[in-house]
Order: sequence, then C-alpha cells, then structure tokens
Amino acid sequence: MKELLAQGLARLGLTPPPAAAEQMEIYAGLLLEQNKVMNLTAITDPEQVARLHFLDSAALLGCAGDLSGRTLIDVGTGAGFPGMALKLLCPELKLTLLDSLAKRLDWLAAVCSRLGLEDVEIVHARAEEQGLKPGFRDHFDFATARAVADLRVLCELCLPLVEKGGLFIAMKGPGGMEEAEASAHALSELGAVLERSEKSVLSDGAERINLIFRKVRSTPKKYPRNFGQIKKHPL
Repeated sequence: MKELLAQGLARLGLTPPPAAAEQMEIYAGLLLEQNKVMNLTAITDPEQVARLHFLDSAALLGCAGDLSGRTLIDVGTGAGFPGMALKLLCPELKLTLLDSLAKRLDWLAAVCSRLGLEDVEIVHARAEEQGLKPGFRDHFDFATARAVADLRVLCELCLPLVEKGGLFIAMKGPGGMEEAEASAHALSELGAVLERSEKSVLSDGAERINLIFRKVRSTPKKYPRNFGQIKKHPL
C-alpha cells in the first residue's frame, strides 16, 4: 500500500511528510479491522482503500492549498475522510471531526491516539446544532463534506461554520455541477458563491467533482434551521 500511496501522491504533485505513508497504512488496517464489527466503509480491499479514501481525500489539497496552521471542520466525518487523510498529509492542520454517531468518534479517537496525532478535536453533535454555537459558528477556515446528501442541505449545514472569506469544499459525484446550479438560491441566502470546481476520475472510473465555495458574507442568524425543515424544505 505504501508504494501505491507514494505513487498516487506524486501524481497529485504532493510531497507527504516522512511518516504519512506508514500512518495511512496503519489507519487502513485499523479501518478494515473495525469494519468487521462497525459499518464504516463499503470498500474492503486495501488498495481500493488507498485509492478511493486516501488519494481521493488528498486531492483536496489542490483545492485548499497550504493547510498549515489553518482550521478545518470535517462535517459528517464518518470513518474520518477526508479530514484524517488531510491531517496526515499536513500535521500542522487544526482539525475538527464532527459526527452524530458516538461509536464512530470513539473509534476515531483511538485511531488518533494510535497515530500520535495532535490538534484533533472530536465533536459528537449534529451539524445544524453545532452551527449555532459560539466557537463553531463563523469560525473555521475550511469546512469539508463527503456526504451523498443534497448539496442544498450540505450548504446549510456547513456554511454557518465557515468564517467570512473561508471555503466550503463539497466532494460530489458526476452530477455535482447540476447540484451546484440547483443550489444558487441556497448559496445566495447563506452568503456564499461557487468559486470553482475541479474534476477528477477515481481508480474505479467514477467521476469526482470537488466544488469550492467561498463565503463572502456572514450567514443570517436564522440558519441553520432544524434538520427536519432543512430536509423537507431545502433552500
């Protein structure tokens, strides 16, 4: 796996820290072992974990630039992607992992301890509630989401967490641009604009579109709404 990761990172133009490939290999082993008793990923082949989790996440560095000393919240982090992969590639990143499932977060805390990671905050909460709290609202340089949810929903969950001038990066499939067009009203309401998009093709042939949104003004205080409203009546 180390060689595969090294080659993939080189193709992305990235020079990882010396320990990153070994840490990713350990992380992958822990993921596949835990996946036997907890639903963390549908991907069970180690090489595919390298390509579809680690390298897919690493591609965000091309969107975000240098993350050293910056703050990033990974919303609905699940098994820790993309946030943990970015942390391994940029140890100076100040990372927050947000998820509503405590068992996943307990496992991620154990992974962080095993890998010796620092400056990782693990938060058990719902995004729509956390986005209203001081210290989280309008706080982060970056927010990321890899969820399959409607982009309008993701925007309302993630943009309140981003500071003015910061970026929200949504990792979407081939219909990403259509979703972005359908989210024009949501973006206007929430204070953001689509700055650019970046396409890539994953090793399984699937198309990935990373959508990069710039927050240009503060999100109105009435957002985010409760999740029932967000889902039933997306902006």
